[in-house]
Amino acid sequence: MSPASHDPWVWLGLTGVVLGLLALDLGVLNRKSHQLSVREASLWSAGLVVLALAFGLFVWFEVGRQSALEYYTGYLIELSLSVDNLFVFLLIFQYFAVPAELQPRVLKWGIIGAIVMRGIMIALGSLLLARFHWITYVFGGIIVITGIRFLRIGAGIRLEPEQNPAVRLARKLVPFTPAYEADHFFVRSRERGWLATPLLLVILIVEWSDLVFAIDSIPAIFAITRDPFIVYSSNVFAILGLRALYFVLASAMDRFVYLKPAVAAILVFVGLKMVSAAWIRVSTEISLGVVIGLLALGVLISLRKTREPQPVTEPR
Repeated sequence: MSPASHDPWVWLGLTGVVLGLLALDLGVLNRKSHQLSVREASLWSAGLVVLALAFGLFVWFEVGRQSALEYYTGYLIELSLSVDNLFVFLLIFQYFAVPAELQPRVLKWGIIGAIVMRGIMIALGSLLLARFHWITYVFGGIIVITGIRFLRIGAGIRLEPEQNPAVRLARKLVPFTPAYEADHFFVRSRERGWLATPLLLVILIVEWSDLVFAIDSIPAIFAITRDPFIVYSSNVFAILGLRALYFVLASAMDRFVYLKPAVAAILVFVGLKMVSAAWIRVSTEISLGVVIGLLALGVLISLRKTREPQPVTEPR
């Protein structure tokens, strides 16, 4: 069996695992909207990481060592990009003053939308790469530009929801309530009929931001492998842990000050790898080592920096 073709039962098995995890997370463990504790979120995040690593072993035995290394590399790239996405989610929730107990509901629908959206974009990307070789250079250029943009903007992300096209269209088409109505996206008024709540605007912006990040991250994984199964599975397992990971890192995101430069360096590396693949071959082992090394360096420097005592300014 070639790396790019898999038996239907392999795809069905992946689909079953994804649906099972979604049902367990969203339909059983978190059926009611509530704020996840750090302990609860940490346990769920750790469990999903273990499952993602175990799935890599399944890929190793089913397809081979090369595909497993590609899966692990893609998973780490997507996971590192997801942390930056979580920072944007935090800004969105702060901007709209989303109550803590409503945030899991927004993230739930955001994750479901992301899984569907990524599947469509990966299928389209695979089709384009198979038919037009020059798309490789376009994808590589997008990745390099994204990495440079990460370095330039640093932590200075500007959130302008009112300029978002999805938000502007929604405000034109649907009347909105002035305040949140429990965990509802829509409520019915006797005088005005059906009204949308601000929670709908929040989910629209979350989905839009994930679309923007998908445009950046999916080409990055195509730089590692052209196997749609590996690309999609590495994306899905990283996305599945986003909701719990948000509640683990929400209070500590400001500690990872050097994670963004590390992710930027990873993007520039994989972008250049993709563009120069016709002349320079970089093995998957080297790619995985570079990704792990840069992420570890970014995390370690961040933790050391934030542990250093801050200078005390004397009152005048």
